[in-house]
Amino acid sequence: MERETVDILISGGGVAGLTAAAAFGTAGYSVLCVDPAPPVTSEQDEGADLRTTAFLQPSVPVLTAAGLWERLEPFATPLQIMRIVDAGGDTPEPRVIKDFDAADISDQPFGWNLPNWLLRREMVARLEQIETAQFRPGTGTRSVLTRDNEVLVTLSDGAQVSARLLIGADGRNSAVREALGIGARTIRYGQKALAFAVTHPIPHANVSTEIHRSGGPFTLVPLPDRDGYPCSAVVWMERGPEAQRLAALPEAEFEAAMSERSCHLFGPLKLASRRSVWPIISQIAQRMTGARTALMAEAAHVVPPIGAQGLNMSLADLRVLLELVEGHPGDIGAASVLESYHRRRHPEVLARVTGIDALNRASMLGGQGLRDLRAGALNALYSLAPVRKTLMRAGLGMR
Repeated sequence: MERETVDILISGGGVAGLTAAAAFGTAGYSVLCVDPAPPVTSEQDEGADLRTTAFLQPSVPVLTAAGLWERLEPFATPLQIMRIVDAGGDTPEPRVIKDFDAADISDQPFGWNLPNWLLRREMVARLEQIETAQFRPGTGTRSVLTRDNEVLVTLSDGAQVSARLLIGADGRNSAVREALGIGARTIRYGQKALAFAVTHPIPHANVSTEIHRSGGPFTLVPLPDRDGYPCSAVVWMERGPEAQRLAALPEAEFEAAMSERSCHLFGPLKLASRRSVWPIISQIAQRMTGARTALMAEAAHVVPPIGAQGLNMSLADLRVLLELVEGHPGDIGAASVLESYHRRRHPEVLARVTGIDALNRASMLGGQGLRDLRAGALNALYSLAPVRKTLMRAGLGMR
């Protein structure tokens, strides 16, 4: 079998991997993106990813340069306010409500929310427009052999590919990371997240609402109206056994439970999609690079779904890697390029993984005294305008 040669091989065709393929392909590099599973690009299809992604402000230039934002923007719902609600009292009712308004630091919203299945649909369509980019679903990475001037990858169909740079974007159980012998530190919380969509009678007004009680946050993120009703994506984090119990409830009982957990802030919630369940962990690779290889996205770092950080951290990886590669056209997989990438990203990633771990642990608090401390901390942080604005800028990744 004849060996295929490309500039960049991307292992992993999730949202991050597809974005990377579009970005490098648009920049003129020959790119092959592979993934063992074909992308599910319709909400109704089995296996559709019902989660949503909020692209924060710094991610939009990356998407624009990749030719993606013009495809995504018509479907995006702006997120103008991030509302934090503490409902940790004796009953599930709001006792502290604080709004973080993007207008305090910017003339743009914090970000824009889109369903993951739709992102895959539009990204695959964009790759079909790029002559130098290929997407090969149904094909995974079997083995990796690094040499001084190339990396040789054997795919699951037996094909061999030579690339100047290999990008591992193949998830938390990354085959690329394992092939290179790069370890990862994993934190398990005993939590799972239910992801689904709901309609509700009270408009969301482009407010993303994160409600804290115990077990983890209950977050409603705005989506476009559905069937004439306001619609939101929900991520409901709970301890594992409770999440599984909720996922198995009959629909009417589940709707009653989620309406109560939402403190009825949007009126009675009505389920508008099937329910999916996802495990919650934190994870960070010991290094973000190996020989002729860069790790990005969940191959390098995993965080709980708090503050819309996960994929935006991934696009920050891509932004830095693209900048370094374009600044070193002679050898895009050179050790100096990859060392610079690790030095620039790993400390930032470690800080965010550590911070989100702390926020998640705070959201899980069950004892009343500890929940009272959490509410007091929220009040104190919000009341100091400079601190509040600093937190908002940090959440966006602004300096």
